[in-house]
Amino acid sequence: MTMATAQLNPTQLTPPYQDVQSHYDLSNDFYRIFLGPTMLYTCAYYERDEFTLEEAQIAKNDLALGKCDLKPGQRLLDIGCGWGATIIQAVEKYGVRGVGITLSGEQVKWAKQAAQHLGDRAEFRMQGWEEFDEPVDRIVALCSTEHFREERYGVFFEKCYRLLPSQAPMLIQVIVFPEESAQKEKCLTWTEEDVAFAKFIGRKIFPGGQLRAPSTLCRYAKQAGFETTRIQSLQPHYAKTLDAWAERLEANREAAIELTSPEIYEMYMRYITGCADRYRSGKIDVVQISLWKAE
Repeated sequence: MTMATAQLNPTQLTPPYQDVQSHYDLSNDFYRIFLGPTMLYTCAYYERDEFTLEEAQIAKNDLALGKCDLKPGQRLLDIGCGWGATIIQAVEKYGVRGVGITLSGEQVKWAKQAAQHLGDRAEFRMQGWEEFDEPVDRIVALCSTEHFREERYGVFFEKCYRLLPSQAPMLIQVIVFPEESAQKEKCLTWTEEDVAFAKFIGRKIFPGGQLRAPSTLCRYAKQAGFETTRIQSLQPHYAKTLDAWAERLEANREAAIELTSPEIYEMYMRYITGCADRYRSGKIDVVQISLWKAE
């Protein structure tokens, strides 16, 4: 076993607070410029072509939550809850009690304010999954597992398996590299520009993160006891989502620079447009992985 995949002892795990906060604590007002009122920072689902970004983000939440067989009164854990919209939608539409955890203090502040009307049915904490140890009925993790490396996968899935009851689903939405077979089938080749862009993302945008193929995540999930029941790609939907973000950010350039800096604005435009190009080319993908705990 190589150092890259050697699994860590659970007692060694500290959540990567600094890495995550360096990105998400930038400015809530800045993110709202391009994310819009939903403040959802993951791939939207354009169920119909005419959907607005907001409609597509709500549809994405419904797509994910609909795979979780939610029942009123159940406790839903959202790992990497962002600004809280998924938990809020789950509580309002499905009648669950929600707890969202994130490593971003700014996100927690925003989420608590947005969920005030739900009272104790929606709870938000600045906490890592490594620190969470309470039974729940369902788990979703929408584009949060990319923030930690493969050596944590085993412990992550073991923790989730232990927290869930038997006969329980778990849903992960995750950015991935296509399987090698898919890359060969599409004759994908990685250019120097692609490599430089990946280094830029790892250094400036998402430090500490790592992408893997869907089969890698499913292998660790299986080792923990989960069965993979479905993998659904949303690749074209993320290209369209990123295009919408770029259009909004560019249209509000002056406001974005006033909230941050010209350097931050240019950095985010490079990141958003560059990712959109690579989703369109098929070099990266985003999938929803449905898992099932039978026992």
